[in-house]
Amino acid sequence: MFKQFSLVMVTLTAGLLMMTSPIQAESALENTEINVRDKDSATLTPEDQKETEGDITITAAIRQAVIKDESLSVNAQNIKIITRNGVVTLRGPVETETESTKLQKIAEETSGVVKVDNQLENKAP
Repeated sequence: MFKQFSLVMVTLTAGLLMMTSPIQAESALENTEINVRDKDSATLTPEDQKETEGDITITAAIRQAVIKDESLSVNAQNIKIITRNGVVTLRGPVETETESTKLQKIAEETSGVVKVDNQLENKAP
């Protein structure tokens, strides 16, 4: 009985220490500057996606092609794709310049795309 009580007390104490210890946020996860930038009305966000059938079809086709490409990182597969009157804007972080180029090519080769504005951010030089 005493052993069980001791084990419970140790477990509760360890849990309490973990809950009350200060947590340091990793600087890699800090994206405050990006969030502030996105509040600017000049920066396109997914809410700016046109609701025309053509623009929705273009965005969906690009998204499907991106997701099917297993060579792309998770970041690359989760980029923002915004289409307005056939002009596609690509935004978000990617691992390399190669991924950025590949994503731009996918968008350019999609039927109905007039122009691609590549605003992708490379994590690695």
